[in-house]
Amino acid sequence: MPFAARSSDQRPPAIFLMGPTATGKTALACALADRFAVELVSVDSALVYRGLDIGAAKPDAETLRRHPHALIDIRDPADPYSAALFREDALRAMQAIVARGKVPLLVGGTGLYFRALERGLAPMPAADPALRERLRAEADRTGWPALHARLAARDPEAAARIRPSDAQRIQRALESIELSGRRLTELHACRETSARIPYRVLKLALLPSDRGVLRERIAARFDAMLAGGLLGEVRRLRARGDLDPELPAMRAVGYRQAWQHLEGAFDAGEFRRKAIDATRQLAKRQTTWLRGELDARVFDPEQPECLAALAAAVALFLRCRPA
Repeated sequence: MPFAARSSDQRPPAIFLMGPTATGKTALACALADRFAVELVSVDSALVYRGLDIGAAKPDAETLRRHPHALIDIRDPADPYSAALFREDALRAMQAIVARGKVPLLVGGTGLYFRALERGLAPMPAADPALRERLRAEADRTGWPALHARLAARDPEAAARIRPSDAQRIQRALESIELSGRRLTELHACRETSARIPYRVLKLALLPSDRGVLRERIAARFDAMLAGGLLGEVRRLRARGDLDPELPAMRAVGYRQAWQHLEGAFDAGEFRRKAIDATRQLAKRQTTWLRGELDARVFDPEQPECLAALAAAVALFLRCRPA
């Protein structure tokens, strides 16, 4: 059913369906697409890559046939992808959806992508290959936690948001400080208001009330991935010869641990434990981020009335009745 814009806000509507990994976001988004005039846009840093299927929990071919998702399979794993590129691609996809008379429904769990889309990005200095190599060499000598300590001394707020093991973000933060002379926190504060998303947004957050249930779902889903051929998928990726474990695609949860296991870093049992633990830690970080989205409406995906409650919220937002 066509949507009606509110008279006080003529921006087109858009819907964010956000949640930690393994909370059933895809199934709920597809169910909403069966009821409303929406089209789906994926907000997932792993699903952008071709060949990352089993370990990324990519929707199967039949699901994508019935409910196409924009921004799935748009990059080769050898090509890095960023929040800035996602923002450009997402805005382009949303514009096309609106032109077709539909409402964009963005579904996923990558908080950085949602944040970049909604609020814009800080004006970051261009990368300096020589500086990047110097920081990497220093990290090889002293370890990334030592560079994280340096970041904490120069920008405590940024360091508090970045884990001591997150090499990519530590490196970029230190690069930005050295190249601009300004703390990363200051650069983030310089986002242009005009860069905010030109849509009227309804935020829907899936947050399970029982964390134990989610922990078990994560373990069960990973076991299903193993049974479905995850290690074979990673073997094929490694066999290409042009990928390495430091590429963003190969740092995705599950893929990093599988790569290390195939290189002999640990046995199959330890691989399973490490991958499940990493996925649970990801879900915890995603949950923490979502709890900070104070303008989001929260729903428990484990409750049987979750879909009906989501549909009611969407219908009220779009001022229409579900199909």
